[in-house]
Amino acid sequence: MATTSDIKNGKCIVLNNAIWQIVEFQHVKPGKGAAFVRTKIKNLATGRVLDNTFQAGHKLEFARVERRKYQFLYKDDMGYNFMNNETYEQIPLPEFKINAPEFLTEGANVEIVFHAEKEEVLSCELPQFVVLEITFSEPGEKGNTTSNVTKPAELETGAKINVPLFVNQGEKIKIDTTTKSYVERVKS
Repeated sequence: MATTSDIKNGKCIVLNNAIWQIVEFQHVKPGKGAAFVRTKIKNLATGRVLDNTFQAGHKLEFARVERRKYQFLYKDDMGYNFMNNETYEQIPLPEFKINAPEFLTEGANVEIVFHAEKEEVLSCELPQFVVLEITFSEPGEKGNTTSNVTKPAELETGAKINVPLFVNQGEKIKIDTTTKSYVERVKS
């Protein structure tokens, strides 16, 4: 049995007969009273995210999971289809099991998390950063750089995000898939 001191982002725990992934956590030691761990956890079966608090030293059961490399092939009425890079086995996944489906491009490599005992798909995780091309964006106004001003842009996958004014149509940008935000412009 593990305790709250073993909690890390991305670890999977068993809570109320369901598998939850720790999205973020914070150890809190108030001036008065006992320490506790404030967490944000995601149910891997339903995609629901909850805030949960554990007392310091609380016993937790970690779920055994395996991460396997897959490649995104295409999307159809069955869902998103992925292929195992080693066995060439193909599996379809529903959209809610993917952490950022709006940034998936054909041929993208992802990690699919499986429950080790049941061989059940728990989630699909894109790399933290992806590089995509801007297909449409209004031109920026010269001289309007006094503050952190952004404009909407549409990406090659159809997703829309806000980018700085100096980023133009046709350029490639790096996107953080966890925060779903612009990181930097990528030089070709």
